[in-house]
Amino acid sequence: MRATWKSLMVAGAVALATGCSSMGSKTGGDAAIEDRGIGGTQDEMTQGIGIGSGSFEGMSIDDPNSPLAQRVIYFEFDSSEVRSADRDVLNNHARYLAANPQATIVLEGHGDERGSREYNIGLGERRAQSVRQILELQGVGSQQLSTVSYGEEKPAVEGHDESAWAQNRRVELIYPGQ
Repeated sequence: MRATWKSLMVAGAVALATGCSSMGSKTGGDAAIEDRGIGGTQDEMTQGIGIGSGSFEGMSIDDPNSPLAQRVIYFEFDSSEVRSADRDVLNNHARYLAANPQATIVLEGHGDERGSREYNIGLGERRAQSVRQILELQGVGSQQLSTVSYGEEKPAVEGHDESAWAQNRRVELIYPGQ
C-alpha cells in the first residue's frame, strides 16, 4: 500500500510540475530564484538503504565510480518532467541522502537560451522542484534540500544549436563543500 501511495504521489508531482507556457522576448537583467527549504522530518524507514551489497553510509560522494557520480539531470525542450532514464540517478542520491541526514544538496535549475529570461527562470525553478519532489518522496528530508534557478544565465555549453541547448536544459545536483 505504501508503494502504491508513493507511486501516486510521484505521478501527481510530475503532473503538477509539467506545463507549458508561451515564450516571450528577451529582456535585460540577471535573475535567480532560490528556495532554501524548510524544516521537516526524516523518514526513518529509509535509513541505511544501500544498492547491491554496499551501503551509502560512509560512501565518498567524490568517488568517480560511485553511483552518486552522475549529478546532472537533463530535460526535454520546454519540459520540467524528469525522464524515466534519470530516475535511477535520483534514486541513488535519495538513498544516500536518506542514509546521511546531515548531508545537504542544492538543486540548480537551468534552461537553454530560447525564451525570455523570466520564462527560463521559472522553467529552471520548475525543473529543480520536480527533482526535489522526487527526492522527498524517496525519504529525503526537506531540510536537506534547497533549490535555485539560474534560467539561461549559466549555460553548461556555449552555442546556438540543439546540441548546446540539450546540455543546458538541466538540473545540477550540488553537494556543498564538494
